[in-house]
Amino acid sequence: MTDRELERRLERALSHTAPNDLEGVLSRCETRKGNVIPMKQSKTPAMRWLAAACLAVLLVGGGSGVAYQQAYAVASVVSLDVNPSIELKVNKKEKVLSCTGLNEEAKEVLADMNGGADLKGTKLDVAVNAIVGSLVRCGYLDSISSAILISVEDKDQERAAKLQQELTAAVDAVLQDQSANAAVLSQTVTQDAALAEQARENNISTGKAYLVRQVMEMNGTIATDSTNAFEEISALSVEELKDLLETGEKRIPVGKAAAQAAAEEYAGVLSVDSVTAAVDPELDEARPHYEVELRHPTLGKFEYMVDAFTGEVLSGQKDILNGASASSQVEIGESRAKEIALAHAGLSESDTAALFVKWEQKNGGLRYEVEFYAGGYEYNYEIDGYTGAVLDWDKEADGKGVIGGADGPTAIITAEYISPEEARAAALAHAGLTESAVKYCNAWVEYEDGHPECYEVEFEGNGIQYKYEIGLYDGAVLDYESETHGSVTGASDASKPEKQGKVSASLSENDAKAAALNHAGVMESKTSHWKTDLEDEDGRPVYEVEFKAGNVEYQYKIDGTTGAVLVHASDKDD
Repeated sequence: MTDRELERRLERALSHTAPNDLEGVLSRCETRKGNVIPMKQSKTPAMRWLAAACLAVLLVGGGSGVAYQQAYAVASVVSLDVNPSIELKVNKKEKVLSCTGLNEEAKEVLADMNGGADLKGTKLDVAVNAIVGSLVRCGYLDSISSAILISVEDKDQERAAKLQQELTAAVDAVLQDQSANAAVLSQTVTQDAALAEQARENNISTGKAYLVRQVMEMNGTIATDSTNAFEEISALSVEELKDLLETGEKRIPVGKAAAQAAAEEYAGVLSVDSVTAAVDPELDEARPHYEVELRHPTLGKFEYMVDAFTGEVLSGQKDILNGASASSQVEIGESRAKEIALAHAGLSESDTAALFVKWEQKNGGLRYEVEFYAGGYEYNYEIDGYTGAVLDWDKEADGKGVIGGADGPTAIITAEYISPEEARAAALAHAGLTESAVKYCNAWVEYEDGHPECYEVEFEGNGIQYKYEIGLYDGAVLDYESETHGSVTGASDASKPEKQGKVSASLSENDAKAAALNHAGVMESKTSHWKTDLEDEDGRPVYEVEFKAGNVEYQYKIDGTTGAVLVHASDKDD
């Protein structure tokens, strides 16, 4: 055995049985370099490894079975899920013992890493960085609506929480470095033999199986035909599962593969191998749908919108092989353009006011502009005249607006607000008071940046001052607070308002914020416009948490004792 071969074996053995001090050990063994220890040829690879390990033990002055067991004992199981599901088993020192691709997509992601074998023995953070980088290169995290789930399973909950926090930060840093805007979700998972078995049967990680179970519990399928439901839901991507949880949707979407197939069949290219596709779920839109982009090598790009639950193609050009240029394509017509805009908004024509459609030649193509009012919002759409693709759209809250036609303004529309009396009644009903029981009750429309936002309602009853924000169109209670008036001693006898009661919670404000962030799957570094209040709701301390991430506003109510998410909502700025 040459000196170099001896050093290689020492390096392998020492990495599992002793501290990382190979150079020090070799320096202490310098005088032995000329000695060759005769060894019999072993019959199995295992015996050769054992001989090398024994040599290492002799050279370092001893070793123990305990050290070996600790080096190879699985302490934590970490899984990374997008649609590829990848599982890493690590020891207490956060060294990777194995890396496994649980489905075909995952095996493709790990192809450049020898199927994950190259990551064995590396530090966990290094392995995770390599995997996330490959996910980005393979196009799984290139959309702003993409999401990656990090799950940590460990008997030691403190260690699991620490790993979860470290890995979330590491993955977020990799995504920022590679300009990928995907959301990062993370969780710790308790051991569950039945759930692990379901995960194995469906080629997903236990972490993703845990997320699937949450969706099933939400939509009620957990208690019925759970086998088929689990299989259907587990086929969805983490991005789709996240949207289902956020919206509270109880239906199961058709999935990205089915949406792609529907678009390809509609386009007449289902059997054309040269056509590539990209599918983006939009399950949190007014009408949940999939956006499918098909690319033909010579005809170019075509966009389709597919209903998320029926698989119906809502917009896009049919049979693209029948027309290679705009001049030979068939115009969709004003009626179809209107249908596409309404379908995208999730509305019917009877829901709208002042709806009109006009067309124009633009950038060498035909464009339809569709505008209408509904529910106090003004909608504006730009629809491709040949493909039916939604090229641009916006939705703006406004009390009134001018509807433009080909020859200029033609109509003034005033949205139907509820009356100030109705706004006052809504606030009083929420507070459990009547107008005769209060000193005063005032209501007015509150504006922000020139746009009406809500009704502000203020009144005082039983020594308590109430302030409410009431929805302009539906009378919903958007926000409220109350203050009690007490005497203030000192130079003046004037009353000074202070918060009603002194609410205390075992959970800190930071804990409540962390609970909301964890549920939303958002890093705090990507958030702004925070507002956190501790309120007493029927004797229970509740944190009201609001924040903004990107163009999405989040509102949460967090139990001040348990940290449970009681209410949550999110809304995109359009």
